[in-house]
Amino acid sequence: MWTYHNPVKITFGNNGFSSLPGLIDGRSYALVTYPDAPFDALAQKLISDTGQPVLIIRDIAPNPDYKLLEKQTAKFAKLSSQPDVIVALGGGSVIDSAKAFAAAAGDFSKVKRFLETQTGEEELSEIPIIAVPTTAGTGSEVTCWATIWDEERGRKFSLARTNLFPETALVDPMLMLGKPHGLTMATGLDALSHSIESIWNINANPVSTRYAVAAARTILADLPALLNDLQNPDLRSRIAEASLFAGLAFSNTKTAIAHNLSYPITLEWKVQHGIACSFTLPTILRSVVGIGGFREKALKDIFGDDLVKGADDLTAFLASLGVGSQFTDHGVPHNSCAAIIDEAFAGERGKNFIGSKESFLKAARETGVLRLSPV
Repeated sequence: MWTYHNPVKITFGNNGFSSLPGLIDGRSYALVTYPDAPFDALAQKLISDTGQPVLIIRDIAPNPDYKLLEKQTAKFAKLSSQPDVIVALGGGSVIDSAKAFAAAAGDFSKVKRFLETQTGEEELSEIPIIAVPTTAGTGSEVTCWATIWDEERGRKFSLARTNLFPETALVDPMLMLGKPHGLTMATGLDALSHSIESIWNINANPVSTRYAVAAARTILADLPALLNDLQNPDLRSRIAEASLFAGLAFSNTKTAIAHNLSYPITLEWKVQHGIACSFTLPTILRSVVGIGGFREKALKDIFGDDLVKGADDLTAFLASLGVGSQFTDHGVPHNSCAAIIDEAFAGERGKNFIGSKESFLKAARETGVLRLSPV
């Protein structure tokens, strides 16, 4: 028995941004976005077509952190009433921040309590969100969780509630034109990781797996071409659709071991998230050879019948983008790896993984990814 559920209304297509006023539909709204010039222009167009928002939060930073979120949330507390809807215009950090604001409604301490103790959920608020992603990677526009960081204490949390699914995901690939090479690559690899992680996952189901296969095959085929032609609207559209499909896949499964390995690498060694969660994919793929069932069939649909060769091909794919598949390639010393791996496999996302720590370590030793003593 299996189930699949995703309640987000999806609007996809070039120049879809023009439909945003109709989605707001006369409601009071808060706008959450970045401080950069292109977003200022989009904000002005929205205001011209829709009217003034009750609040604009435009100082969103990568990896939404406790301290900044607390200051930003306090601005909602000063409003005479909370907005009817929050418009999140930007990448995953913007959409994740909007989810924190929707749950806090002016009091971030309620969110902190829930994240740290898993109590007080009944005190959290619910404000609808219209998510307008401007990068193709996070899939946050179709998931019900947000990644929140406490960098001061070196912690990462997932704010997960079913009422944090956005009301609408408005995906306009034209908003992604002009994104730089590095951002396009990192977000594309994040989407690739989402798709594959949803397959070697205890929560995988046939629907999520079909989305995942379609997403991964498109990214592997088209991301290198896009990186050589950043202004190509057709390639932008294909990668945007693949990212959306990856989001629809892992919206039902959550991520798994590659992401859990990535979090301390991002926190301590400042490796960009999309890189940190993708460089271990070949090793993990080797470790699940022979798992059988629809998961192995899905992996073979992506990488071919010989999954060992598929792992070699994936290593070569990443290398062609300048991404090494060893921890040391990303500044992580060998003597830190054992603790990272132990913690990752013990964590929630690690427990989603269909494989085992022993099989991962075996694959890592055999390929020289890690210099580890036998288990």
